[in-house]
Formats: sequence, C-alpha cells, structure tokens
Amino acid sequence: MDKIVIHGGARLKGELQVLGAKNAALPLQCAALLGDGPTTYRHVPRLSDVQTMNELLVGLGCAVEGDRTLTIDPTGVQDGPKEAPYELVKTMRASVTVMGPLLGRHGFARVSLPGGCAIGARPIDQHLRGFEALGAKIRMSHGYVEVKAKRLKGARINFDMATVGGTQNVMMAASMAKGTTVLENAAREPEVQELAVVLGKMGAKIAGAGSSTIEIEGVDNLQGIDHAILPDRIEAGTFAIAAAITGGDLLLLDAPSSHMHAVIAKLEEAGAECRVEPGGLRVIGPDELAPIDLVTRPHPGFPTDMQAQMMVLATLARGQSVITETIFENRFMHVPELCRLGADIHVNGNVAVIRGKARYTGSIVMATDLRASACLVLAGLVAEGKTEIRRVYHLDRGYETIEKRLRKVGAKIRRYHGAPS
Repeated sequence: MDKIVIHGGARLKGELQVLGAKNAALPLQCAALLGDGPTTYRHVPRLSDVQTMNELLVGLGCAVEGDRTLTIDPTGVQDGPKEAPYELVKTMRASVTVMGPLLGRHGFARVSLPGGCAIGARPIDQHLRGFEALGAKIRMSHGYVEVKAKRLKGARINFDMATVGGTQNVMMAASMAKGTTVLENAAREPEVQELAVVLGKMGAKIAGAGSSTIEIEGVDNLQGIDHAILPDRIEAGTFAIAAAITGGDLLLLDAPSSHMHAVIAKLEEAGAECRVEPGGLRVIGPDELAPIDLVTRPHPGFPTDMQAQMMVLATLARGQSVITETIFENRFMHVPELCRLGADIHVNGNVAVIRGKARYTGSIVMATDLRASACLVLAGLVAEGKTEIRRVYHLDRGYETIEKRLRKVGAKIRRYHGAPS
C-alpha cells in the first residue's frame, strides 16, 4: 500500500491546473453506450474510477482506447453480456449508471446491487422506480437486479429526493424511450447539466437540465460525438481551501467558478480573497481565518463532497463553527483522524461543532474515503512536523497525482510506494 508523507508549514503559491471532473466523466463514459458509433472525450482525468469504468465498458463489449483523450466504441455491445459484475460495482458505485443506457438502447441490463459504502447506504430505489415508470420489468435475485423492456415509453416521474445518479440514469434511458418523459424534483448539479449537453450533441431532445424539471423527448437513434469534459469543481474547491489555510496565493486555472458559488461564499466568509480572473480563480489566504457555519444541500447549496475539506478550514479558524451534514448519514468518518492531529470536534448525529483554533501536530492517520483523504492532506499541509497518510488509494479515485501537483506550488509532500497500511 502507498502512503503520502507531508511536512507541514509551507505557504502555497503559484498556478494549479484544474482537471476534468470525475463526477461528470463517469456518467459520460456510460452515455457512450447509447451511440451508434464511437464517442471521444477530451480532458479526461487519469483516475482509478475512470479506469474501473473503462474495464466495465470493455466487459460489456466496448472498444476503449486512449487516456486523457478517450474514445469509446459501443458497437460490440450488441453481442455482449450487458452485465455489471459485483467485482466492479463493489469498488465503484457509479457502475450502476450503465443500467439506463443499456436499458434504453438494448432493452436489458443486469447489474450487481451496490450495497452500502463508507459514507452511507445510498440505495438505488429511485433509479428503479424511474425505470418502472418507463415500463421496465425489474427482477432481483442472487444480489443482482435485472431491468428489461422491449421499448420504454415516456412517463412523468417525480423523484422522492433529488438524486444525481438517479436523474442521470433515468435521463439516459428516457432519451431512447417512445414519447415524452418529465423528471420532477430532478437533481440540478452541473454534472447533470453536462450529461444533458452531451446527450443533446448525440441527438437527444432534452430541456430544463439545471432546473428541478427536466423534459426528454425520446428518439430512435443517437450518434457518437466529440466532447471536452468540464473542469472539476470539487478539485478546484479542495485546492482553494489549501490556499486559504496556508495563507497562500493560488491561481486555479480553468476553475469552474460559476459552479462554485456556495464554496466561494464560505471561503470569503472565512476571510479568504477569491477573484475570478481571465485564467481562472485566484484564492489568497487571510492572516487569520474566521469561523463559518454551513449546511450541506443539493446543488446549488453547499456540496457534501466539500464538507470534509471545509471542516479542516473551520478547525483552523478562531472561534466556533457548526457543520450540518444532510446528504449522507455517515460522512463524519474523518473526524477522529482530524482529532488525532489536534482538532477539537464534537459530533452529535449529523451536526459537528468545531472549536478553533486548532494547532495540528503531525501523526499517522488513516483515510476512510475519497473526500476524507483530501481533508487529511489539507490538515497535513498545516500540521507541525510530519504527517503520514495511509490508504491513499482512496485519493487516486478522485485526485490525479495530487502530491506532484501540490509539490509544484510549494508543498513538502511525497508519495512512497509499497508502504505498509
């Protein structure tokens, strides 16, 4: 197992390129299944989750070539198994997103049930309710779910909750259904909007993405396209916090600031200076951080994927902050590790009360999930002495070579291969 070692105290300064969005890339890889020919994506991040999705697509019969520029040819899927096996779904829950395009284009999909994960259960019942409304028959057995339909038919679907994966999955299925589908209480995240853009370029007729009501008029055929994936708002937010807590000055090239209003607002409330410049977003850390209160919400609210990182900032502020997590029921698993480093955090249910100003001292810590890994890196950047982060394979799911990129802007950080976990 690899580990990352950080010697804290360095002020970060310079430019960091924000790479393609993981949470957009994964459903877009699935959307390629809908095309009659190859689809090419550019600005694809080099992440383990992207590679896992490529493996799944190859198993379905796709030809996949490239890396940063990725071409997916789905023409071989017709004769493939149309199954997402447990071995892949257990490592990456986004694998279930192949259901919608397989059902829409081929009328059948068999996918392992994802079960629970470190940050919460995240069931797929909303996905399945949407498929049923479109006319699919659903059967569950031996840990797998099968969805089947000769031809889906448009329907009005009201999600019980705003679900990003559910919205995307049903949107792709409905793109090839007969008639019009209306999704109500749809997720509004930028990654949902990005999928709608891609499906539109492929020939789908979609209106309303970015609002809570999306209308889809089904078509008979979709074409392969060429598309550049939007920059990652969560990666940009993580680096923005790194600048703020180290008293740094970072220009985040191509940062999607129009999708980061909630994060930028909290950074400014904490005292950081955030300026949108021609090249991207510049973030300058203050002499002293002010406390913040925040509640995670679906977009355009504060994203749950930034909660752990913003908690590090709150621990360093002078005064008390309160963070309320409303999206996932078990997303404070990073708290004990931050407390090992010196934070004062008390959790009661879904509310964390943070008392600053923490003085972090380096120690050995263990990453529990992707965003928890990022928050431990942030804490290590400001800790006195050496911080050793283990189980960093979580980081590789969502941050490409984070240690090399942070080192270029002044961080004293290195990865060691083959280290004990």
